[in-house]
Amino acid sequence: MKFGKSICILNVGGTKYAFSKDVIKDFPLSRVSRLHRCVSEKEVLEVCDDYDRERNEFFFDRHSEAFGFIMLYVKYGKLRFVPQMCELSFHNEMIYWGLESSDLEFCCQRRLDERMSDSYTNFPEEEITRQQEELRVQSLESRATTEQTQSKWLERLRKTFEEPTSSIAAQILASISVIFVIVSMVMLCANTLPDWRNVDSVEGHKYTDSLEHPSGIIEAVCIGWFTAECMIRFILSQDKCKFVRRPLNIIDLLAIMPYYISVTMTMLTGENSQLQRAGVTLRVLRMMRIFWLIKLARHFLGLQTLGLTLRRCYREMVMLMVFICVAMAIFSALAQLLEHGLDLESGNEDYASIPAACWWVIISMTTVGYGDMYPITVPGRVLGGLCVVSGIVLLALPITFIYHSFVQCYNELKFRSARCTRSLSAEFIN
Repeated sequence: MKFGKSICILNVGGTKYAFSKDVIKDFPLSRVSRLHRCVSEKEVLEVCDDYDRERNEFFFDRHSEAFGFIMLYVKYGKLRFVPQMCELSFHNEMIYWGLESSDLEFCCQRRLDERMSDSYTNFPEEEITRQQEELRVQSLESRATTEQTQSKWLERLRKTFEEPTSSIAAQILASISVIFVIVSMVMLCANTLPDWRNVDSVEGHKYTDSLEHPSGIIEAVCIGWFTAECMIRFILSQDKCKFVRRPLNIIDLLAIMPYYISVTMTMLTGENSQLQRAGVTLRVLRMMRIFWLIKLARHFLGLQTLGLTLRRCYREMVMLMVFICVAMAIFSALAQLLEHGLDLESGNEDYASIPAACWWVIISMTTVGYGDMYPITVPGRVLGGLCVVSGIVLLALPITFIYHSFVQCYNELKFRSARCTRSLSAEFIN
């Protein structure tokens, strides 16, 4: 800024803040830092609402309390909503000053997503365009002033592997990973067909196919891709311990390690009777590759919604299991008594014990009814009817809470995905 005094005064809704020119130049809020590049009053008025040249005071007709909370974010690095203020109004203030919803604390992000999903708010195109312009200007300023290019490049690379919607390259990598998962699952299913099985008994117990066969080559390529992906994500992660503790990463490890364990066992024992005796263990390890399907949760909103719902509704799930266990204990004991306990000689042998009757209670409460066992006495049939009705009622009680939580989680993740899509569109256009 080539005019005015060395001290700049920001008047936001009647609250004044004094800063030096050097502070304005590197200010974290893009709208404020743009004042430093202004060379005329006309350019200044494009950034603020009014300007007093004598006092070097810039007027912004915005919410003063909201700006105070934004200044706390500038000072301490944590941004939360203003109490008793609409979340959408505060979000508009954030957009005006050049902040994103991702700058909010996680709890406040959830509140914003819930508020947007409840009201189904769609921002006008000019608001989205202005937000994209603010993000573009902020990105240009950060690239021009920062000296930590390498760290930003590593962060961008980390997001490419961790967040499939963060960029075009991330979407391409995610698509390739999904293709490898599908190919691996198809090969796993095909290898169980009789025509694909090896005739030799030892070969039939092998976990890995020989590289001389096409299926073995495809399997090795898929394992190589998943291994390289997991290693790169581990190297780029900021917190290695947190990375190892994440559930999806544990699943990746469980799906990859059996292949290398089987290769090691083959090298140590050879293709002989020892490996044949270990065939059961190796087949179990082979089936652990089915966990790769859970990797699709990184790329599909539906699986993410299911996982988030189960995590938030674990109390309801525990309550559902308690209901089932209590009802199973009661009805199985009564069924065993009515069908077998009262007449030991000619009683129904399917209900010879309470654990056997528990299977009948489960399939009756869930209204499956395989027909493999059923009561033959009149009291037993009456008990069966009560068991079916009580099962419908008990299963329906917690389902309502789980359903509402599922809808809430879906809307929350949908709006997050929409924000990432808008940012991705802006990146593609730029």
